[in-house]
Amino acid sequence: MTSRGMLLLLSLSLVACAGAPVGAEYVQRDDVSTFIGEMTERHGFDRGQLEDWFKAVRVRDDIIAAISRPAESKPWHQYRPIFLQSARIDGGLEFWREHAADLKRAEEQYGVPPQIVIAILGVETRYGRQQGNYRVLDALTTLAFDYPPRAKFFRGELEQYLLLTHEEGLDPLALKGSYAGAMGQAQFIPSSFRNYAVDFDGDGKRDLWNSPSDAIGSIANYFKVHGWEWNGLVAVPATVSGDQAPALVEAGLKPSLPWAELKKRGVDSPVTLLDQLPVALIAFQQESGPEYWLGLQNFYVITRYNRSPLYAMAVYQLSLEIRRLWEQRSVQSGGPESN
Repeated sequence: MTSRGMLLLLSLSLVACAGAPVGAEYVQRDDVSTFIGEMTERHGFDRGQLEDWFKAVRVRDDIIAAISRPAESKPWHQYRPIFLQSARIDGGLEFWREHAADLKRAEEQYGVPPQIVIAILGVETRYGRQQGNYRVLDALTTLAFDYPPRAKFFRGELEQYLLLTHEEGLDPLALKGSYAGAMGQAQFIPSSFRNYAVDFDGDGKRDLWNSPSDAIGSIANYFKVHGWEWNGLVAVPATVSGDQAPALVEAGLKPSLPWAELKKRGVDSPVTLLDQLPVALIAFQQESGPEYWLGLQNFYVITRYNRSPLYAMAVYQLSLEIRRLWEQRSVQSGGPESN
């Protein structure tokens, strides 16, 4: 055989191996077999059915690569432009126009303003247009058994996913989502789906893939349950003098220190706040150095959706731009300034 022929044969072999299912090997692993046994004993699943599902799993090395380099690892000056784009802002305005009634109903029922719900959808999936192309069972199985840093967490989400598909009458092999197993327009992980998704359109099912109404209501419900404050501030800019900033930032994202205490330690803000109001000092890395903000309860609630302060600030600033444009267009058209 010529060297060219050998190279072609090797290439075809590699392609065949890369596309071959490895779930059959997974079922033989002690950790996977133990998990299957637990699902059988704890929740009454049929062992043979579980084994068939896991035999169909494909382990995805690209999922490990993706979760190892999340966008949230970027500095703020690189992260912000990903989401604060005219197309995403205009898309938010269009979404508001199309779903104004549901957004208003969600605000009345859950106390979460439309622009926040819209911004979550804009950051997560570009208003439902990019919901992820990874098979959820592949993603969660890969991370549960081949990503040691968060294996325990994803094993729990895998359990929740199997329970979810059973409860909702869904095929666990058919659903697609993000590389981390987040699903639908709102990108709920399985435990969030089970606990916070709602049937907001009243059709008898919670469909976060195809129902913008269910996505709107589910996001608003999630925020309410996690402590969103009606008409509360989200974040305000701050400046810091002295050397207290690192220690204050290290205190974390949860507002825990009264504003009066931060003022004593060299923090100032152009926004008037009550001295007893709990706040958190947060630093965002710009090219010229740190930019400081005070995070309040509602900012902290956004971080319950995604633990990154960069994510929460991107959602907040996108929401402000969408709201500004909505009010501007409403005034120009002679209509009300809000829905």
